[in-house]
Amino acid sequence: MATIMIVDDDPHIRELVCLYLSNEGFRPIQAENGIAALKLMEQMTVDLVVLDIMMPVMDGWELCAELRRLYPDTPLLMVTAKGETGQKIKGFDLGADDYVVKPFEPLELVARTKVLLKRYKIASSQSIHLGNILLDRQTYKVIRGSEELMLPPKEFELLFKLGSYPGQIFTREQLIEQIWGPDYTGDDRTIDVHIKRLRERFTASDQEAPAFHIATVYGLGYRLVVEK
Repeated sequence: MATIMIVDDDPHIRELVCLYLSNEGFRPIQAENGIAALKLMEQMTVDLVVLDIMMPVMDGWELCAELRRLYPDTPLLMVTAKGETGQKIKGFDLGADDYVVKPFEPLELVARTKVLLKRYKIASSQSIHLGNILLDRQTYKVIRGSEELMLPPKEFELLFKLGSYPGQIFTREQLIEQIWGPDYTGDDRTIDVHIKRLRERFTASDQEAPAFHIATVYGLGYRLVVEK
């Protein structure tokens, strides 16, 4: 049973979300602000955190940064104001994995919680499958059917990062820092160049059914979508 922490200063929202999560078999716990959330994290294992942005004592921005620093392997789902693209970008830059927009449907939040938990299980592996394509991080090989491909290291790392979290949006800044490192001083448009090359490699016209595609999320970044 996965433990989900709901961090929000509105007790009615906390109770509503906890009800829906309980009905889906999760174990929900509550915290009214960031300080309370961090104390609970020290006392028990939490599998995912849902955090509101606007809270007293310690707001969601500071909490998000602290959680990502202290618990880098814990999924973070943030709740943003309607239409605030800037909030979403800031949240991703601080380490959030996904978001829901107020007012939200509790069932949507439950669905996104399930997807995030599934993504993190995939991300902990050294190999991932994207349809008929296998990415092996130990050998840096890409196997597509009977074909074996060798990608340049940065292209492989970029594809592995996106493929480890299918559906998750990554900003250019996140990808630069995580793949090229925080000391990288080049143009962040290098991400666009590498994305273009990956698209050319894996969406060729002779492929009857591409296993995935890399989508541009305008104003935010990129995400990998596995074809059904």
